[in-house]
Amino acid sequence: MTKPPKPKPLLQDAGKPVRSRPRKPRNPAQPNLPLDPMPDRIEPCLALLKARPPKGDDWVYEIKWDGYRLSVHVEPNRIRILTRGGHDWTHRFPAIKLAAMWLPVGSAILDGEAVVLDKQGRSDFGLLQQSLGGRGGKKSSSNAIFMAFDLLYFDGHDLRNSELSMRRHLLKDLVSVVGHGDIRLSEEIEADGDQLLASACEHGLEGIIAKDRNSTYRSGRGGDWLKIKCVQSDGFAIVGYEKSTVSFGGIGRLLLAARKGDELVYVGGVGTGFNERSAAELREQMDKLIVDKPAVDTGRKRNAVFVRPELVAEIEYRAWTHDGKLRHASYKGLREAQDHAAVYEIE
Repeated sequence: MTKPPKPKPLLQDAGKPVRSRPRKPRNPAQPNLPLDPMPDRIEPCLALLKARPPKGDDWVYEIKWDGYRLSVHVEPNRIRILTRGGHDWTHRFPAIKLAAMWLPVGSAILDGEAVVLDKQGRSDFGLLQQSLGGRGGKKSSSNAIFMAFDLLYFDGHDLRNSELSMRRHLLKDLVSVVGHGDIRLSEEIEADGDQLLASACEHGLEGIIAKDRNSTYRSGRGGDWLKIKCVQSDGFAIVGYEKSTVSFGGIGRLLLAARKGDELVYVGGVGTGFNERSAAELREQMDKLIVDKPAVDTGRKRNAVFVRPELVAEIEYRAWTHDGKLRHASYKGLREAQDHAAVYEIE
């Protein structure tokens, strides 16, 4: 956990009286800047998926973190940590809250990702979920850290209309004080996008993020931020599972669906990526949602149990088959409803 900075002594020399610095008169040529009200919540800027990194000097890069998108609100009398969907999860990240209390700022809104790092320093979504007690769990995570990558509000000033390069400059000064604690700076990397992506994939990372250095902060998926993945990973609705007597949790394969317009369509199944703990948790969740008729046509399945499509699984996959099924799929974990768990949309 973050250690609070040591308080500075009031007296540098015990023999001298305490004196404040003389107040300088305000420069009449410099106008008084009005303070902006602090937003209660800001819809996040989302990255648009692209197959290749963009070209040009206007783009800077970061590592793509695999965790929960959060905003940390530093307010005069409290700290709030909000999910992407606007739910208050302050109580679930006590270490991040404590680190935010020691940031040298009166008020601020930091945009970033809560992650748990593995032994190689890579973010691991499964480890983050375990630290929170699984989907729907109520545990607090003492292992999660906050990777800050943007600053949206700073000491009375709304920064969303400022360029990314300026917001990052202020963020770097703010977060650098904490060092390697529970709030860390997501480093900006100036490099050739193709080379950086190749290096990220070689080291087993999820991918990279490209950002237009001259862009303002726009909520939604506007194209100022791009994500380029080493391996595809998206959310799919669970519509059932095939029983097995030899697999963890009795789950032979999950049956998955994507969204196409207003309907769900079957996109195949996944039978790898589970461990004993995740399979048991998943089975417990699914057994509460069992229905007689499947939500989508899955074809003929042996020993299939169908569930209401309320659970969203994060699935890693390599490609699609010619008939619209996932290839080389692997289960990563369940997405939280508070995280605005989006189901993959087929165009």
